[in-house]
Amino acid sequence: MIHLDTSFLIRALASGSQEDARLREWIGANEPLGMSTVAWAEFLCGPVDQAALSVASMVVGQQSPFTEEAAFIAARLFNGSGRRRGTMIDCMIAATAIAEEAAVATGNPDDFSRFEAFGLALA
Repeated sequence: MIHLDTSFLIRALASGSQEDARLREWIGANEPLGMSTVAWAEFLCGPVDQAALSVASMVVGQQSPFTEEAAFIAARLFNGSGRRRGTMIDCMIAATAIAEEAAVATGNPDDFSRFEAFGLALA
């Protein structure tokens, strides 16, 4: 399972981008794709037009809720990675993936690489 981060999904919707190519590869290989509801909400904040929303809805097979387990993991990530202002959403997205044993595909690997020490896999 691969969870898409908001930045990856936005870039994947741009035809010909690296992310578009990777996404097509995963779809061709029948790799299960999903996204946390936290990342989905971030994506919906847009700007996003109806055409992009339709494509994104087809690509994102499963939207995973932010659970109580993920909340505990997110707090561990936040506290363990330096309690940096403005990073809680990344912690929540990473925590949802960790809880589901999914890798995260992101356009901003620097935002998520610090969570690898806590069990996050990057795709």
